Amino acid sequence: MALNRDPHVLVVGGSDSSGGAGIARDIETISSIGLRTCLAVTAVTVQTHQAVTAIHHLQPGLVADQMRAALRTNEVSAIKIGMLPAGRVILAVAAVLSENPRIPAVLDPVLASSSGRPLVEPNAIDVMKRDLMPLCRLVTPNLVELAVLTGSELAVSDEDVLRLGRRLLAAGPQALLIKGGHAAGARSTDILLSPNREPVRFDMPRLAGSMRGTGCMLASAIAAHLAKAKSLEDSVRAAKQRVFEKLMEASA
Repeated sequence: MALNRDPHVLVVGGSDSSGGAGIARDIETISSIGLRTCLAVTAVTVQTHQAVTAIHHLQPGLVADQMRAALRTNEVSAIKIGMLPAGRVILAVAAVLSENPRIPAVLDPVLASSSGRPLVEPNAIDVMKRDLMPLCRLVTPNLVELAVLTGSELAVSDEDVLRLGRRLLAAGPQALLIKGGHAAGARSTDILLSPNREPVRFDMPRLAGSMRGTGCMLASAIAAHLAKAKSLEDSVRAAKQRVFEKLMEASA
């Protein structure tokens, strides 16, 4: 039996010593929506806002044990997954998700830091697609991550985005949110893809400023709203609005 009946989001991901991304950003975002968090740390990083200088992986068994302890102790209503540095860690996380199929999981496939340093071992990407994505309610790649996950060139048009998105969707995730922050133009458009449904677009003005950790914020906010029993579409819409407001504050 869970000892704490308040709804929680279980955050699975890496630490960021700068506080700009990773689990620090996840906790901040989820708390701002009124929910509590519990944690399973996958990696410890040494980084500033400019560079990652060291990455230390946690053992897969320790990651899985953290997840199971959090799930036993709390009323976990959603799971947010970020940095998964190695294939064995991915398999450990997938094993725990398969034990808890009713809890929606949101995967932000963090493949590289903002400064460009790889955060996932190259051979782990296929493991992520094969063993983890089919267990996730939503996967949230940006355009660079979409290209890596599909082994393709960067999408430069709406048609390219939809083509690559449908290719990745065929790998098994229940839904994809393709983030348009890396695109050009006056509008930033994210596209929600689900099997046998028309794409749903979430459109906001593109802001001049930038901010680290926006991908963490968006996925965490979606998970928090799913934990509040909102629909996937409503969860994405509310999360997108929250990230936009945070970017507005940072640009002011």
